[in-house]
Amino acid sequence: MNKKTFLLLITAVSALGGLLFGYDTGVINGAQFYLSKHFDLDSAMKGWVVGSALLGCLVGAIAAGPLSIRFGRKHSLIISAILFSLSAFGSGLPSIFSESVSLLVFFRIIGGLGIGIASMNAPMYIAEIAPSDIRGKMVTYYQLAIVIGFFVVFLATYFIGNNLSELENIAFGWKYMFWSELIPSCLFLILLFFVPKSPRWLALKGNDDEALVILTKIHGADQANKEIEAIKNSLKTSGSNNKVNYFSKLIIGIIFIGTALSVLQQFTGINAVLYYGADIFEKALGFGKEDILAQQILLAFVNLIFTFVAMFTVDKFGRKPLLYIGSIGMIVGFLLLGITLQQQSVGFLSLLGVLIFIASFALSMGPVVWVLLSEMFPNKIRSVAMSVAVAAQWAANYVVSQSFPIVMDSEVNNGATWNGSLPYFIFTIFIVIIMIVTYKFIPETKGKSLEEIEAFWKV
Repeated sequence: MNKKTFLLLITAVSALGGLLFGYDTGVINGAQFYLSKHFDLDSAMKGWVVGSALLGCLVGAIAAGPLSIRFGRKHSLIISAILFSLSAFGSGLPSIFSESVSLLVFFRIIGGLGIGIASMNAPMYIAEIAPSDIRGKMVTYYQLAIVIGFFVVFLATYFIGNNLSELENIAFGWKYMFWSELIPSCLFLILLFFVPKSPRWLALKGNDDEALVILTKIHGADQANKEIEAIKNSLKTSGSNNKVNYFSKLIIGIIFIGTALSVLQQFTGINAVLYYGADIFEKALGFGKEDILAQQILLAFVNLIFTFVAMFTVDKFGRKPLLYIGSIGMIVGFLLLGITLQQQSVGFLSLLGVLIFIASFALSMGPVVWVLLSEMFPNKIRSVAMSVAVAAQWAANYVVSQSFPIVMDSEVNNGATWNGSLPYFIFTIFIVIIMIVTYKFIPETKGKSLEEIEAFWKV
C-alpha cells in the first residue's frame, strides 16, 4: 500500500467519528418533531430532550483529555464507538417499555459522551498523522464527515418519515430513526481496530521506534526521521509531563484563545438552525408539515457542497481568510432572514438567507475551527488544551440549544417589534465578534508543521 492510500484510509476511518457526530446530532432533528408530539413536550422539555445529549458531550469532552493521554487517540475513539452503538440502540426503547421520556434522555446522554470523546480525538488524531502541507485538507475530512452524517441522517429520516403516516411516525417512526444509527456506529467500531496509533502520542509515551515505523509509512524514511527528531526536540524543550504548568500566563492564554474560538463556533447559531430546522421551517418560514423533512435535506446538501469548497481551499487560501469570508456570508444570511421576519415579508429571501448562512458556515467556522483546534496547541498540552476547548464548545452548544426554543416562543420575540427575528440578530452580533477575535488573536497555521506552530507561541 502506498503512502497516499495509507494516509487516506486511516483518515477516512477516524473521520467516521465525525460522521457519527453529525448523524447523532442530526437524528434528533428529524425525530424530535414527532417525539415531541408523542410525549406532548412543551418548549422547555423539548429543549431538554435535544440539549440533554449536549451535557453528555460536555462530560465526554472533559473526559477525552485524560483518556487520550492515558489510552491514546485510537483507543479513545474505540470507546466512543461503543457509546454511539449503545445510544443508538437504547434511544428507541422508551416507545417499547415506557411512555416516560427519561429513558430516552439517558441514552441520548450516553450518545453525547461518545460525541464528546470523538469530537476531540478524531480531528486531533488526523492532525497528528497528516503531513503539514495537506493537514488542513485532511482535518477537513472530519468536518466533511460531520455534514455527510447530517445529510445521510436527513435522507434516512425523510425515507422513514415518508413511508409512515403521521400517526405512525408519532407512535414509533422516531424510534426507527434512532436505530438507523446502529449501521455506521458498528462499522466505525470494527474499522478502528485496523488503524495505527498516533505517532505523536507514541513519542509522548517514549515509544519512539513504534512512532518512527508509522511515520515512515506516512512520510517515507527520510522525512519520517526529520519528523521524529522534531517531535523529540519539541517534547525535550517542553520538559516532562509533570513539569507542564497549565496555569502559567502563556499556557492559559493559548488555551483561552482556542476556547474562545471554539465557543464562538456555537454562538453563530448553527446548531439552532440544524437542531430546530423543522420548527423554523414550519413556524418562522411557513412551510407545511409535508415539506419540512425535504427542506432539511436541502440544508444538509448545501452544507455538504460548501464543506467540499472549504476542503479544497483551506490549504491554498489559509485559515483566516476563510473565517473572514464565511463570517461576512453568515452575517448577510442572518440579516436577510431576520429582516424578512421582522418586516413580516417571509418568503424566498428568508429561505435564501438560511441557505447563505449554512453555506458560509460550511465554508468557514465549521471546518476551520476544527482544523485550528487540532493544530494550534503545543504537543505537550494538546490533549488537555483541546479537551478544555471542546468541552467549552459543548457547553455553549447546550446553552444555545436549550435557550433557542424558549427565546423563539417568548413574548418579546413574538411581539410587534421583532416578529420572531430576535435570535438571528443576536447571533449576528456574535459573528461580528468572531471577525474581531480572528484578526487580533488567531495565528495563520497554513503550511506549518505542528512543531513550527508550537514555536510561534514560544512555549
